[in-house]
Parts: sequence; C-alpha cells; structure tokens
Amino acid sequence: AEVFTGSPGKYVPLSETIRGFKMITAGECDHLPEQAFYMVGTIDEAFEKAKKVA
Repeated sequence: AEVFTGSPGKYVPLSETIRGFKMITAGECDHLPEQAFYMVGTIDEAFEKAKKVA
C-alpha cells in the first residue's frame, strides 16, 4: 500500500490489535474524531493523532 499512500505499513502485534478492538467496542474511543483512526497502527497512535487533529 506504500506505493499508493506514500506511507510505510506498520506491524501491529495481535495483542495490541485485540486491545484496541476491545477499547473501541467498549466505547472508550467514542470521543475521538474519525480522522484519528486513519493511517495509524495502534490505538495509542490514534489517541496521539486525535490530539493533533482536534
């Protein structure tokens, strides 16, 4: 996908993926803007990006 986006892909361990999924489905990320989830790896990166987007 890097060819199309210009951004390298990221490896996210399964445990981090599951942790992020659980946080999203539990509603812990409802306050984050949709853009915070675009082109990030972990849920922690989404929280960091949300600070910059807002």
